[in-house]
Amino acid sequence: MEEASQNNSKNLEGGVLKAAWLIAVVTIASKLIGFVRDMVVANFYGATLVSDAYFYALQIPSLAIIILGGVGGPFHSAAVAVFSKLVRAEDKPSEEVNRLYNTFLTVSFIFFALCAILGFFFSDKIMGLIISAGSPELVALASAHFKIMSPIILIGGIIGIYYGLLVVHKKYILPNLSPMILSLVVIISISLAHNDHSGYVLAGATVLGAICQILIQFPKLRQIGYRIKPNLDIKNNLQFKNITELLFPAILSSTIGQISIYIDMFFASNLVLGAWTAVVFANRIFQFPVGILVTAFLVPLFPIFSRLAGEGNEESIRTYFNKGVGVLFFAAIPMIILILLLAQDGISLVFERGAFNSNAVIMVSEALCFLSFSILPYVFRDSITRVYYAYNDSKTPFVIATSSIALKAFLNWLFILKLNMGIAGITLSTSFITLFNATMLGLFMHRQIKLDYKSLYINFGKMALAGIITFIAGWVICVWFNNIELPKYIFEFSKIVVVTLFCGILYTVLNLSFKMDYAKELIKRIIK
Repeated sequence: MEEASQNNSKNLEGGVLKAAWLIAVVTIASKLIGFVRDMVVANFYGATLVSDAYFYALQIPSLAIIILGGVGGPFHSAAVAVFSKLVRAEDKPSEEVNRLYNTFLTVSFIFFALCAILGFFFSDKIMGLIISAGSPELVALASAHFKIMSPIILIGGIIGIYYGLLVVHKKYILPNLSPMILSLVVIISISLAHNDHSGYVLAGATVLGAICQILIQFPKLRQIGYRIKPNLDIKNNLQFKNITELLFPAILSSTIGQISIYIDMFFASNLVLGAWTAVVFANRIFQFPVGILVTAFLVPLFPIFSRLAGEGNEESIRTYFNKGVGVLFFAAIPMIILILLLAQDGISLVFERGAFNSNAVIMVSEALCFLSFSILPYVFRDSITRVYYAYNDSKTPFVIATSSIALKAFLNWLFILKLNMGIAGITLSTSFITLFNATMLGLFMHRQIKLDYKSLYINFGKMALAGIITFIAGWVICVWFNNIELPKYIFEFSKIVVVTLFCGILYTVLNLSFKMDYAKELIKRIIK
């Protein structure tokens, strides 16, 4: 019996690693196209009034399609947490499961449709509130962009449900590949438009891309066996009640998190023109490696957490949590090192052309360096939140997120208005808030399950030591490299390649000498 259990555990672990590598490859492809999109947007619009207006207006639509409906969002998480306990990955959904799917879909459609209508008709007031310190021209242009993009709000929750159901049935490629469609539509549209001085083409292309994103999901769900038959079967529906008990606190928690962004937007509107664009680009660059890392490991792990929680198998949850977070920490530390050493060179190499000048490079680099300190608490927070959701507890993350709002406003006031840190103050306060949320989630986890933090942080201490040594050595290499005279782009490219290879090899060798299993696994995977 014990041997069979160990074999099942090994098979499960092998399946998770295989899925993680597959998702990582697909997500890298999608993120690369997203990165190209950001390069094209930066080239055409720079850090200007138009780009600021677009990114201000995009915040609420992005709340719907990325925060609420994206991979790891409340709708995706609710779908995985509930449906993974009702249907096996290899089976077609029963009539009961189909009915629950349609109830979820119908209620979500009605809710988001109302939000989209309200957003369209009250766009002036909404943007005026968010950008209260901005110029009338900025508010008016952002309002026009928001009206164009308001249909995206309708799509958000539906995409999240589709993502969740596909993950339940182990269809990992589409949920992580479909954002590429939005990026491609944006790239093609603004490249053909050439002179989009108002940004209206950019806003319209974002809507069209979101529509394409949902259309690409539908055929696969239909092939699995899901059929659209709208209903409002919510009375005495236990499973739908489970969804709502998980969903609504998670929505509120995500919305509360978005309030932190609105606080940032308010303070950014007091800074130099292009400040908010710089913060947005810093976040986009931040999400490129971190998003790949978190998505690759947590998407396949979340259904496992949910199933194990349903079975009451706490020991396996502890094991998978420590392995998952350990891998995330192992990969996150060199990311922080490389950002701190190479941020300005990398951003200059990729973005500095067209309307995106050297001043914009400095602003984005500064924001990104201070944001990099949030990577470790970010991956821990997202990992432990999945465990809360596996136990159908979204209230605790909501309460903790709510408690951080006042702290966020205070830190922005302190760093920006009192210490005059400018753009850096916005992202540094974000790092502190992420650390606060991660710490509180870790402290309150014992009410659901007692996790094994000791062994996790012993390993983290070894990785951190390897990281500190690597950073110091990498800094010495950077100082040496700065004395070499080469043409600008050749210098930046060469420096990035040399420092990245040096730091990657040194960090891995140090971890191997500390007998870290993650380094051994990395070498094995590279050789394979």
